[in-house]
Amino acid sequence: MASFLHSWCLSFLLMTWIATIIGRSAGAYAPVGYRPSPWTLAHATFYGDESASSTMGGACGYGNIVTNGYGTDTAALSSTLFKNGYACGTCYQIKCVQSPWCFRASPFTTVTATNLCPPNWSQDSNNGGWCNPPRTHFDMAKPAFMKIAQWKAGIVPVMYRRVPCVRKGGLRFSFQGNGYWLLVYVMNVGGAGDVAGMWVKGSKTGWISMSHNWGASYQAFATLAGQSLSFRVTSYTTKQTLLAYNVAPADWNVGLTYQANVNFR
Repeated sequence: MASFLHSWCLSFLLMTWIATIIGRSAGAYAPVGYRPSPWTLAHATFYGDESASSTMGGACGYGNIVTNGYGTDTAALSSTLFKNGYACGTCYQIKCVQSPWCFRASPFTTVTATNLCPPNWSQDSNNGGWCNPPRTHFDMAKPAFMKIAQWKAGIVPVMYRRVPCVRKGGLRFSFQGNGYWLLVYVMNVGGAGDVAGMWVKGSKTGWISMSHNWGASYQAFATLAGQSLSFRVTSYTTKQTLLAYNVAPADWNVGLTYQANVNFR
């Protein structure tokens, strides 16, 4: 009886130890979602009119930001925040502060970075050159600006923080180029919202590294026509990597957008 109890105790301890190791390993490799950053002081202006038509296109290459899911709650970032396009798709909560033009109770709005606000070296940084480095500045679409302050203000001090991007559905890949040069715009990115690197895999190839072109676009110089395509995407902020298999069918074509069934959180 004592021998049986001894064997049972050893077996129980062994199973407990294995379960603990498995649990720790699973936790170590579980993807971590992006969490909000602390609030920081900056300034905000707006560009365009209430239709936000002048915000279409932009330095991130999202094209029609309304039909592509970003709406009119968008902003152009000063180059200090834009990070050569690696900030494309990032999301921010912004609230007006310390100004008589702020709406009462300091409501905040959430915007997506879709454009660059370039420096204006002919103007002083505190008088017109609002996006000159090293200033952190948001040039918001007018509909977004009007949610936090009266538009007549022109410029207001704001508090901002990075927040997770909440997106419906999977990553979207918009194709340009040809069968020998594939240019892909990555859209609808959840979680931290940004992309640091991409790889493409044809049904007849291994993983091919894609180079950063500009904004939210990545390119591969490879013969990929007639192959179904998969993508590997890494977040700039969290370093999390997602595998999106068989995103585009073998008869894919440029000018079309294909959606994966995975996304960051």
